[in-house]
Amino acid sequence: MYTAKTFNVPELKGISTKTIAEHVKLYEGYVKHTNLILSKIAEIGADENRAYELSEAQRRFGFEFDGMKNHELYFSALEGGAQNLAEGSALKTAIEKEWGSFDAWLARFKTVAKTRGVGWAILYYDKSVGKLLNAWIDEQHLGQLIGVTPVLVLDMWEHSFAADYQPSGKPQYIEDFFANLNWTKVEENYNQAIN
Repeated sequence: MYTAKTFNVPELKGISTKTIAEHVKLYEGYVKHTNLILSKIAEIGADENRAYELSEAQRRFGFEFDGMKNHELYFSALEGGAQNLAEGSALKTAIEKEWGSFDAWLARFKTVAKTRGVGWAILYYDKSVGKLLNAWIDEQHLGQLIGVTPVLVLDMWEHSFAADYQPSGKPQYIEDFFANLNWTKVEENYNQAIN
């Protein structure tokens, strides 16, 4: 069974403590429902008379599980206060190699994050070819790239910003997310992905 993690998120620029607290409760709900669905799947087993029920539980499992894991990456990248990405770091070097410059990547990633609808902007690493990839994931489970590792995730569901920014404040939320980001944590994700 999965256990909800605790996160030491300091006071952030633009994103209120109340929003973070409510957002963490939502994450805890993903953990709870991941465990409940796993129990339900075990209960159903291979009972062919419950095949539809099993199919629905499996479908829902992907939603809850990915919601849990995406949020763990999101909150951990906000822990410890804002830290810049170090010049010459492995991640910064890889970003510059892929997109020409850090600023070119950042502009492109922010554009991905502004995609209409709810979902996640994610920077992945594909170890099989040594390539970084930007992607938009609808909701949190539709379109996840297979065989690659998330390095950076940005929650673009309205619950992550609407209380502080209003729905029309999405661009400012994106700016503030990056102002609050602890790149040391993101670099750790990258180093784990490449090894």
